[in-house]
Amino acid sequence: MPLALAQSATPMPHNMAQHGMTLHDHAPAAPTKQTAPKIDRRTAVHFPDAAKRATLAEMRAHLQALGEIQMALSKSEFELAARLAENKLGLSSMHGDMVDSARYMPAGMREMGYAMHQSASQFALEAQNASVSGDLHPALAALAKVNQNCVACHAAYKLK
Repeated sequence: MPLALAQSATPMPHNMAQHGMTLHDHAPAAPTKQTAPKIDRRTAVHFPDAAKRATLAEMRAHLQALGEIQMALSKSEFELAARLAENKLGLSSMHGDMVDSARYMPAGMREMGYAMHQSASQFALEAQNASVSGDLHPALAALAKVNQNCVACHAAYKLK
């Protein structure tokens, strides 16, 4: 939204109850009769417990890496952002428990995971280019693609 429109818009009330939030834990309130729970249409993927724990831990590490990359970019540390992306998210990071867990994934989930790793390696190249050119836009677009790959997979699949 353009700044002028944002400034002229009526401010939204900050009523937590209106948004189903509580003061204690900021979690959504239980559904009421007026609000039916949404149906989760994601494909359930059944993993053995150890593989599930390892996969979830790896995905949390990926999320942490995205935050570290964003912090590096905010400080114009493009080479650091590139190293973080390649070593923690890129094709070079594909080893260990996550590779073992891939055998439990349906083909579509494996393909989405590989696409995320590929896009992280592509971001690493764009971040290196930004260190030379000073143009951050291609790197930001490439980083957005990494995030889009994560979101697409989480929207399609859930671990059981």
